Amino acid sequence: MRKTVGGVRGSALGSALVLLVAGCTAPEEDTGAPDAGSVEWAPCLSEEELDEAPEWGGDPDWLQDLECGTVAVPLDHADPDGSTVELALTRRPAGGSAGERIGSLVLNPGGPGESGVAMLDHPLFDEQIQDAFDLVGFDPRGVGESEGIACGDWYAMDEARRAVTDPGDVTDADLAALEESARAYADDCAETVGEDFLATMGTVNVVRDLDLLRGALGDEQLTFVGFSYGTYIGALYAEMFPENTRALVLDGAVETERPNVEVAADQADAFQAAWDLFVAECLGGPGCPFSGSDAADAEMGELLDRLDADPPVVRDMPVDGVTLLGMVSLQLYHEDAWAGLTEALAAVAEDPAQAGPELERLYDDTYGQDEEPAQDGEPAPTGPEDSVAPGPEFGGPDTEAALTAVNCADRVDPTDPEVYRDTAQRAAGDSPFFGTGLVWEQLPCAYWVDTEEAPTGFSAPDAPPILVIGTVGDPATPYTWAEELSDQLATATLITYEGNGHTAYGYGMRCVDEAVDAYLLEGEVPEAGLSCPAW
Repeated sequence: MRKTVGGVRGSALGSALVLLVAGCTAPEEDTGAPDAGSVEWAPCLSEEELDEAPEWGGDPDWLQDLECGTVAVPLDHADPDGSTVELALTRRPAGGSAGERIGSLVLNPGGPGESGVAMLDHPLFDEQIQDAFDLVGFDPRGVGESEGIACGDWYAMDEARRAVTDPGDVTDADLAALEESARAYADDCAETVGEDFLATMGTVNVVRDLDLLRGALGDEQLTFVGFSYGTYIGALYAEMFPENTRALVLDGAVETERPNVEVAADQADAFQAAWDLFVAECLGGPGCPFSGSDAADAEMGELLDRLDADPPVVRDMPVDGVTLLGMVSLQLYHEDAWAGLTEALAAVAEDPAQAGPELERLYDDTYGQDEEPAQDGEPAPTGPEDSVAPGPEFGGPDTEAALTAVNCADRVDPTDPEVYRDTAQRAAGDSPFFGTGLVWEQLPCAYWVDTEEAPTGFSAPDAPPILVIGTVGDPATPYTWAEELSDQLATATLITYEGNGHTAYGYGMRCVDEAVDAYLLEGEVPEAGLSCPAW
């Protein structure tokens, strides 16, 4: 039986998959939008929590400066006097003198569903950026501490996918089971969360919230860095609020036009390309368990079958083939992790029963020491207080439901399950380990509640210069998406990072960091065609 990973739910630095909405024209914004007021800041952590920070890898010197607050935004921006949503915020005040401070730098780590509050648990960016800006993270509506949602039995859908014996030939019975589980998930979310709330989960409302947040921070214009899904937030902000835009960095750009199922197929291709790059690097070094690039997929399949036959137990959890693939998919995000991945796969190939220590190291590298995984191999957040609920027990609610809710809200998706079957079967051939799970994860959108449509085809012609960053070997957001977004946005300039991994800014790649820092600090736009060599 061919193994496939169940897709990658979210991402530590950005989304594994962002899926947006269809529409025709940008919604007209009311310049008389409600005032969100100012933010009352208070220390995020107590002295006791700061003392405990090293136990989870936190730096007390960094964490002691973090301030937390909230800002209220309308649930329905068309009804500003109605119900509100409390958005959770974290700020690390600028470290320089008053004269050095430029303003706030608002951050989004991606997802959809990743926590901007938790993003500031660890130091970010160069010292000159830290000195010039208040770094501000926020949890978008329905995420984490901003009234985060949890709904649906994701594992029921995962079990339905695992029951498909041949992903390249999905039977009518297979499809019926997949439909049933996806429809039940969507229905449960509508009942648990409420259709009114789900209908507001789209990025168009996140952007409206962001503009109110900008005002509450006291900034006349927004300076923003968005990773992965965060690039769509930034791009749509430039379209809807160009006059309120100062500088936007969009790293790991996403596709903004097509249905979820088509974007999932693109991402499957990108993961396969990243896997092929990993295999090539593995074969060029010592200890690689594969005999050649053409044989690697078949040999990996045999390795996964051996794990299924006798899965070793790591941290009280049996590591079968699907579990290993979940870790592999996340290791592809970071090229500096590939040597360790090679060692783990080599240990499994030699003797799965004796591979426990290497698999435990891989598990800890992927998810964090003593952390339980959340959904489908995505790491649970780390920090003094998890801003997203821990992963569900088997059969429990999906605590990363915001990912699905935003994806389904943001695009117009096919309602015919045959479309999903055809796409999944093609993906099984193009990306045998990663493709089908990514496609089937979109099936709940066929049964989702009605939501407001966001614009497509927008170009933000009135926005100031925008930076788009694309990584050639990005497994989660294909480089072609960065090219497409930079072409789509009238004022965008593309920076190309020639290496591998998901997103590029802030990792110490000098060429990328210097260009982005100059843009954020001085408004300097790099020359068109800037290409940065691999690290």
